[in-house]
Amino acid sequence: MPPPSFEFHPRLPNDLRGYHRAQFFKDVGAGLTVGIVALPLAMAFAIASGLKPEAGLWTAIIAGFLISALGGSSVQIGGPAGAFIVIVYGIVERYGIANLLISTACAGVLLFLMGLFKLGSLVRYVPLSIVIGFTNGIAVLIALSQLKDFLGLPIAKMPADFFSQIYILALHSASINGYALALGLACVLGLWVWPRLFGSSSRLQHMLQASGAAQVPSIHRAFATTAKVPGPIVALLSLSLLAWLLKLPVETIGTRFGGIPQSLPHFVLPDFSWASVKQLLTPTLTIALLGAIESLLCARVADSLSNTPRHNPNQELMAQGIANFVVPFFGGMPATGTIARTVTNIRAGATTPVAGIVHALSLAALVLLAAPLALHVPLSVLAGILLFVAWNMGEWREFARLRSFSNHYRLLLLGTFLLTVVFDLTVALEVGVLLACLLFVRRMGALFRVEPFACNGPQRGWFLHGALFFGAAPKMDALVQSVMADKQALHVVLDARHLLALDTTGLDCLQSLNKILQARHGSLRIVHLTEQPRSLLERSGLMAQMAAPSAAEKASKAAG
Repeated sequence: MPPPSFEFHPRLPNDLRGYHRAQFFKDVGAGLTVGIVALPLAMAFAIASGLKPEAGLWTAIIAGFLISALGGSSVQIGGPAGAFIVIVYGIVERYGIANLLISTACAGVLLFLMGLFKLGSLVRYVPLSIVIGFTNGIAVLIALSQLKDFLGLPIAKMPADFFSQIYILALHSASINGYALALGLACVLGLWVWPRLFGSSSRLQHMLQASGAAQVPSIHRAFATTAKVPGPIVALLSLSLLAWLLKLPVETIGTRFGGIPQSLPHFVLPDFSWASVKQLLTPTLTIALLGAIESLLCARVADSLSNTPRHNPNQELMAQGIANFVVPFFGGMPATGTIARTVTNIRAGATTPVAGIVHALSLAALVLLAAPLALHVPLSVLAGILLFVAWNMGEWREFARLRSFSNHYRLLLLGTFLLTVVFDLTVALEVGVLLACLLFVRRMGALFRVEPFACNGPQRGWFLHGALFFGAAPKMDALVQSVMADKQALHVVLDARHLLALDTTGLDCLQSLNKILQARHGSLRIVHLTEQPRSLLERSGLMAQMAAPSAAEKASKAAG
């Protein structure tokens, strides 16, 4: 069998064919908007992960550029994501930052190989209940990790374990900083109110239209311009300015990290060794698997919201792999597709990957020009932004809808959710997928049916419905036992017109039945076979055995 051909076809060259000026201006506008949105999120994700803010910023810039330039989606935006916060924090806590860089680079290689060998479609086999379970679990852990800064608690370092975090938070609950809490609450409230004030269907918009003020050009332009300003930027700038003017005693980026370097990141070669790579197998697989799931889920969301061609999952994985391999050399963190920024990009009018490239370049310009201003950003404001992200990230309505679904669905969703919160995402995915496989086997086994039909004399007949595989073997065993108990059953006819599939365990049941009947000088016939069962029966030799004359027939011929 020839090896798979190497296919590397980024979406960008295709989208640039016939590219025109109107598209360019739309992409530039969308890219600038997403770049502004990405600024506070990138810093917040890095800080929440136990890293310096510049790690998130340069990941958003470098990975965002590479994913847009080399990816398989026209509008997806890549960068640091909230889903990685818990994973990265745990890796940093256990292995250190140097080993996080190695894990990220190795995960990049795995992601590239997944795309190269066309495994992008396999991610779709992860059940939706598992995806919702670990997404909601991650949202809970993100929110829990932000309570320290949101409340202004004097905790030097938060543990990675769920119960340890609750214990530490409860231990310091009497040390809440009222100023930090007020800023955090104002941030969350502002993020909730802003789109309801200036959204396209907001009450303010309806009031302006009802009064006729919306028809005044100056008011219309002012409203349209204000509506385009992202809520996180409004919260970040206004509350940082308020804290600076009032000299509020709250922790800021400057007091904790000393600010953000106003320069390009340095290329640093991580200390790779085979011993380190073997030690980091579990975190590497976790980063790769989560990155693949998040990026392809995000690309599917983008497909449903935009009029651009559907994404190429394998090309997207290769681009994600390249990005994750490169960013550790500049001190970055894992990157993937980001749903919030991708949706913002689409709603801002993006049509091609040029918007994602502009987003990366504009964010780089913001970092290089406005880095000194980041000194005054209160950490409680960033925590408020992340709490809002965590709330929007979770699909909480699914808990209320559980009563409408089967016990299998409930078990998978709740089990994955609890395992994610109490243990970690790796355990949750491993157990969740294993449980999904077991439940699938059980359900498919339950769908297999054996139904008798009327026959005359020593002949017995049954219809076979469904898939006769190892999960359905007990039902076939019951049929074999009934034939053994019926001493007058010499000839059995199995009607397999509704038999969809047959495996070796099912084949063994049929061979056992054939041996029993031949020992009685009887026969087994299987009629109306479909393609796959017939192929297996022929390859196994059972078809030839059933076609061969029985011992009774041989004796009769010999006597004649």
